[in-house]
Amino acid sequence: MTTPQDNWTIQDACDTYLIDRWGSGYFNVDDTGLLAATPQQEGGPSIPLQNVISEATQRGVQAPFVIRFQDILRHRVISINECFNAAIREYEYQGLYRGVFPIKVNHMREVVEEIMDAGSDFHFGLEVGSKPELIAGLAIHEDAESLLICNGYKDEEFIKLALTGTQLGKKVILVVEKLEELARIVSISESYGIHPGIGIRIRLNTKGEGKWSLSGGDDSKFGLNTAELLEATELLKKAEMEDCLQLLHFHVGSQISRISTVGKAVREISRYYSKLKHLGFGVQYIDVGGGLAVDYDGSRSDTESSMNYTISEYARTVVNTIQEICEEESVQHPDIVSESGRAIVAHHSVLVIESFGSVSKNRYDTTPVSKEDHKLVHDIAEVAQNLTNTNRRETLHEANRLKAEAASRFDLGLLDLADKANIETWYWSIAEKVGSLFQDEPTPTEVDELSNQLGDQYLCNFSIFQSLIDYWAVDQLFPVVPLQRLDEEPDNEASLVDITCDSDGKINRFVSEGPTRRTLPVHQFNNSPYYLGVFLVGAYQDVMGDIHNLFGPLPETHIFLDEDEPCGFYIEEVIPGQTIDEVLTDVQYEPRQLTRMLKKQIDQAIKNDLVKPNKGMKMLVDYQEIMKHPTYLKLR
Repeated sequence: MTTPQDNWTIQDACDTYLIDRWGSGYFNVDDTGLLAATPQQEGGPSIPLQNVISEATQRGVQAPFVIRFQDILRHRVISINECFNAAIREYEYQGLYRGVFPIKVNHMREVVEEIMDAGSDFHFGLEVGSKPELIAGLAIHEDAESLLICNGYKDEEFIKLALTGTQLGKKVILVVEKLEELARIVSISESYGIHPGIGIRIRLNTKGEGKWSLSGGDDSKFGLNTAELLEATELLKKAEMEDCLQLLHFHVGSQISRISTVGKAVREISRYYSKLKHLGFGVQYIDVGGGLAVDYDGSRSDTESSMNYTISEYARTVVNTIQEICEEESVQHPDIVSESGRAIVAHHSVLVIESFGSVSKNRYDTTPVSKEDHKLVHDIAEVAQNLTNTNRRETLHEANRLKAEAASRFDLGLLDLADKANIETWYWSIAEKVGSLFQDEPTPTEVDELSNQLGDQYLCNFSIFQSLIDYWAVDQLFPVVPLQRLDEEPDNEASLVDITCDSDGKINRFVSEGPTRRTLPVHQFNNSPYYLGVFLVGAYQDVMGDIHNLFGPLPETHIFLDEDEPCGFYIEEVIPGQTIDEVLTDVQYEPRQLTRMLKKQIDQAIKNDLVKPNKGMKMLVDYQEIMKHPTYLKLR
């Protein structure tokens, strides 16, 4: 527990949670201490998330739920297009920018449609990598000038579907991942009498870094090496389809944190492009794939959860590098394609969770020692009384020894419950005091670890596995901030634990100015709900969660700015989360059958005089009624 200071300011809150850094201008703290969204960045209207929660509550939505700021989506789409177009003007580049959104990053229809609408003036297209994605993409994609890029391994059905788009006048490009696919594409296209758009993914020598480094380099499962590329060109020549080769593609990994990696990969693909142009192939596009990063931890560095560049620098690097190689090779500037999904959707989505209780190690005060207490109680109390700044580490070591001895004696039956509890209470009191003596100077590792153990566990009504799968699976950091009381200094430290039955269902890594924190500064509970926001969760988390513990997906509120509304926004749509019976149906439990099975047991209990008939029927009615309720805890 920390001691609040009287001179705490809003800026202190921003600095503590690094809001000004990872927030990218989309989030701030207002004068009343509420976390607010600014979907159009500086100069635009500000929406306190507490106001959204209040409006959502009136619509029957309770935490946990997801807030989607559709105006942030639009802003991100426009920003990336404007950055590339600005770079093209700056370098007098002769090609165009034709970005696409990879549906796999967020499949939600409302998200994809909003992106398509925002990108319509820029002829912004789509990227798909499976037959279900292609089915959706063919229907949503309507702009004849934008691209529909088809990545991933393809069977005959996939190719026929894609060629349907070509026949409808769409710019569909089938990207070849392996040679066998190219032969299949050529054969099916010839049988249909269609001239297909073909791309080839090149397996570059350049590798990414971090969690997704295996997406590129020689060990990548995707793409053709140089020898296979030459074989592909011969196959196209033989089929008289040289002009069908329209695009070269690469992907060296998601969340590329170093701009130097981007430059190196773009330089390499530009060489391939130039050599193919010299061979007479009419390649029109270079697709630089995904990888445009998001600064999750606000460090603006080349760590796995950050990036050492801006979108503007990314665009200039891509444009300038391609231009330099093309001019050196005396070939035409290609149109540029990027598949930047994470950078478009991450910021728009906020996970709102409510903390409803805590587990504390040091929740009891020490009591005076009596002569009836065990000698170990007297010993550890004396250690505590003699604690000074000079002997703080020695005191901690002695307290550790006494706690371990108490555990050993208890195991042998030589220590009763009251004495063991007393010793543990004294131990945690000593640990807390030792930690406070190191507040203004470098802290030894053992004290750091102890401080982390001393932090409370705040119980939160949500599931890590459903809503933050990347946190659990690949150690992805996400910013977490209290949504209220930010004008008050936090007086506690805590990790966050979910309501699943798994010990992994916890958040105990938080963004920080220095090394990753193991606890989050939080406030003591009062009589009001305590809400926390998990930010930058719009990429992958919406679509990769499972139904662990049968909690199912969360409700969503879709927010649009509107200056005519008194609160400055309106909830355009509420998408309810799944009810208990819906989740059960997903895993083949038919609710009516379950009801019949339970009724049979209740009838038998009535016959055996275990319950009265009216009570038994009331039990069955309650069972059926609760099935219609949301899966998460009902806190109010």
